[in-house]
Amino acid sequence: MSSENTLDLTQDAVALTASLCNIPSVSLEEGPLADAVETALRGLSHLSVTRDGNTVVARTDLGRSERVVLAGHLDTVPLTEPANLPVHREGDYLVGRGTTDMKGGVAVQLRLAAELTAPSRDITFVFYDAEEIADEHNGLARLARTHPDLLAADFAVLLEPTDDAIEGGCNGYVTVLVHTRGTAAHSARPWMGHNAIHDVADVLARIERGQLPDADVDGLTYRQSLSAVGISGGIADNVIPDHAVVTVNLRFAPQWTQDQAVSYLVDDVFAGLETEIIDRSAGARPGLDRPAAAAFIEALGLPVRAKLGWTDVARFSALGIPAVNFGPGEAQFAHADDERCRVDQIVAAEASLRRWLA
Repeated sequence: MSSENTLDLTQDAVALTASLCNIPSVSLEEGPLADAVETALRGLSHLSVTRDGNTVVARTDLGRSERVVLAGHLDTVPLTEPANLPVHREGDYLVGRGTTDMKGGVAVQLRLAAELTAPSRDITFVFYDAEEIADEHNGLARLARTHPDLLAADFAVLLEPTDDAIEGGCNGYVTVLVHTRGTAAHSARPWMGHNAIHDVADVLARIERGQLPDADVDGLTYRQSLSAVGISGGIADNVIPDHAVVTVNLRFAPQWTQDQAVSYLVDDVFAGLETEIIDRSAGARPGLDRPAAAAFIEALGLPVRAKLGWTDVARFSALGIPAVNFGPGEAQFAHADDERCRVDQIVAAEASLRRWLA
């Protein structure tokens, strides 16, 4: 490995964030960064380290009564032109690709991995690949399928950016295609056919009637939504269309399973219409009643709110592990050309987690 791809875990978390960001790791190109992370962790005698593809797992094994996971992904979305690297400082912010999503969080993980040689709970540190692209590549999903023993724990924290708060669980989602069918005809004689696009009006009306109220789950309030996110149909301006498709996305609170959410769409909202499920994922309950979660919230002393989107905490939930999102950064800057993270959030996140685990 070249010296430019080494990591010094004695750096403070802000400097370490910059070092991590300056090793580019666009999805499926995480190898050099995974090498650097693995090498740095293998130098720590209190951790056992496992490499799976470009995912690195490091664990303490102290026989504590509880085990917790701290997880973060190594990959970023593509760089911009001109490249938004190397990282630089602008006032209170560290600016560059990956600072918010989510190498600030990864830097915090690495600092804690290096310095907490005798934590109050056993810790599993997970640094995984390919979060920003299709699910089939996701390193955490791969571990859950092939090595679930490496993820076994009482509680998990995903260090995604949460802007000075703790975000519990996450919404699930279902994406469905709703097809309308008609009969083609010349547009000069529309009465000879049946216009499939006009039937879309009924689909949109059903979406409005099918909106769901907010839902309370484990003491947190999740907003739910049903939205048309795409529409297509028609082949020419002189042809009455015989087929149209509305793409509809449901975001549901984690009191429902995937199957319940699909049933709501197919058997209730769009009953009698032709539907096709193209994507879905379960949400995650926050599990705030678990002892490890309660201790986490008490130690951090931060506001707790529902995560109003989907994150990889759902993968932990599927394994029976309650999980929350907590990490430095503001979600509004994730994936932006001028991606940035407040340096005080990186420092505070490390201090908060250290207070919980030390």
